[in-house]
Amino acid sequence: MIIKKYTLDDLARMIDHTNLHAYASDEDMIKLCDEAKEYHFKMVAINQVQSKTCYEQLKDTDIDIGAAISFPLGQTTIESKLFDTKNAIDNGANEIDYVINITELKNKNYDYIEKEMSEMVELCHSNSVLIKVIFENTYLTDEEIAEVAKIAKKVRPDFIKTSTGFGPSGAKVEDVKLMKSIVEDDVLVKAAGGIRNSDDFLAMISAGADRIGTSSGVKIINALKQHMKDDDVDSIKIGR
Repeated sequence: MIIKKYTLDDLARMIDHTNLHAYASDEDMIKLCDEAKEYHFKMVAINQVQSKTCYEQLKDTDIDIGAAISFPLGQTTIESKLFDTKNAIDNGANEIDYVINITELKNKNYDYIEKEMSEMVELCHSNSVLIKVIFENTYLTDEEIAEVAKIAKKVRPDFIKTSTGFGPSGAKVEDVKLMKSIVEDDVLVKAAGGIRNSDDFLAMISAGADRIGTSSGVKIINALKQHMKDDDVDSIKIGR
């Protein structure tokens, strides 16, 4: 295990500040972006249709615009995912989180999963856009999680991601550890879904996650700030 020190800003820059509600308004998006600027989060995680709105709010900052594609079910064709991805990029998104076709994974059609991932990665990387592959582990066995992770290690998206946050359960420490054990340092891991407090946040980082998707980022960073103040420290040590 390696012990690393993280400043409050280091930890904030691991957060994808999230609002993926179907009823989110433009006012909600502006609030999300304002919070991202105030706390210096890495990205705002939004539905594809809100890419342009958030781009206008964040274009003069170092905060990324992350569009969710085929969200939350993943049950669209490769062609549809590519079209929606290009549309999101054209409207200002510079990170993409897409959901795999879980049906094809259940069919053990691993060639399809690899083709889908390869084409999505090629489109994003050719446009200098970062890409995350959402497994939605709540529906998968450990064997299926491992199979998709092996494909990712070969194809090399930027991240593999545990969950959408819209399934029956979200991120689990055990899943993060399993995913990381397979991709090692070739692909990063994002934990998302149900991470609502600082203890869960730190546990996911310790398990191997380099990015955390959460709608509780403000609460988490404020709690960590208070913890550091109480302990009179300027960083938090996390073993990985």
